[in-house]
Amino acid sequence: MAENSNRYSDEELQEFKQIVEEKLAKAEKDFEILKSTLSHQYSNDIQDTSPTFKVLEEGASVLSKEEISELAQRQKKFIGHLRGALIRIENKTYGICRETGKLISKERLRAVPHATLSIDAKRKQNVKK
Repeated sequence: MAENSNRYSDEELQEFKQIVEEKLAKAEKDFEILKSTLSHQYSNDIQDTSPTFKVLEEGASVLSKEEISELAQRQKKFIGHLRGALIRIENKTYGICRETGKLISKERLRAVPHATLSIDAKRKQNVKK
């Protein structure tokens, strides 16, 4: 299908659906690993070390917990974007730039399957910031 028409064909949408589903499965797996890491933060107990090391270890574990928590939040947001892409595929609105109404290039969608802006629209948005 030509990229200047108003939507991708059903066959093209199926290709994108497969890409999105694969990324979603990996993202959900990664999110579960992050959640598991957060819930098992005290598995390497430091009760028997000296007080100085304990303070240093607790400080490091807090920082690590904060970093992991931030990564988990970002992963959760990414999962939401991928689920939104699946909805757009089902609605046959996937790949349409929300700013220009034109089709987003296949190359961009393969690289960023949850994209809702074309490269040009994204550049214009970044210039405004």
